[in-house]
Amino acid sequence: MIDQLIKRGVELIQASNRILVFVGAGLSTESGIPDFRSPGGVWDKYDPSDFYFQRIVSSESAREKYWQMSTEFWDTMKDALPSRGHLAIRELENMGKLFGIVTQNIDNLHHKTGNSPEKIIEIHGNAFTVSCLSCRKKYDRSLIQDRLQSGVKVPYCDDCSGILKPDTVSFGQSMPEDKMAEAYRLAGECDLCMVLGSSLVVYPAAYIPLHALDKGAKLMIINRDETGLDSRADLVIHDSIGKVLGELMELVSRDSAG
Repeated sequence: MIDQLIKRGVELIQASNRILVFVGAGLSTESGIPDFRSPGGVWDKYDPSDFYFQRIVSSESAREKYWQMSTEFWDTMKDALPSRGHLAIRELENMGKLFGIVTQNIDNLHHKTGNSPEKIIEIHGNAFTVSCLSCRKKYDRSLIQDRLQSGVKVPYCDDCSGILKPDTVSFGQSMPEDKMAEAYRLAGECDLCMVLGSSLVVYPAAYIPLHALDKGAKLMIINRDETGLDSRADLVIHDSIGKVLGELMELVSRDSAG
């Protein structure tokens, strides 16, 4: 059965020239980064309602708790390395088939893998940089982390004393309009949308593969668990992304070389 699914996956990739990869937390877990929504994740220790954007900007104590929580996020991802799945996505780009990557992850791993920055759309932001909410001065996250480790509870901007926040989308914070617009553009023009490691339950992000479908693209889903779009997909494989996508790309590469 799995051989037939792999064969179908190879056919879909070979027949496509504008592949949009839509990425969720399941890809990052294969790099050792926990899914924060799963049992034992960060949201088991903290109340998400404490970290709504308006609370962060209006309360010093909320900012202190936010940086404490954010440090736990940072510690799990700062040294993470790309998985076999990440490398397979880079291979798609090397072959000239990658139209773009729309990722819900904030871990910088597509950049570490070597994908072209202009092809990476991080709709939930990137945890590796921090910005001042007032003057927009940008900082490397590791520099801010050094301050926190030195005993600073809540760091502030060097230039204007404004509130600092990692460049990630918090609860209650607007999604980046430019990135969402670009994600929808790619979804509307791709010929294959590959959903990797997303349960497709977080909206509005989950509308993006649906938009691709509605515009006539094929849909491939590789995820350990079922998703709400399984019934509409051209191919669904419930297994490890690295194993499946790695095997798919090895076969595609071999066929193109032969």
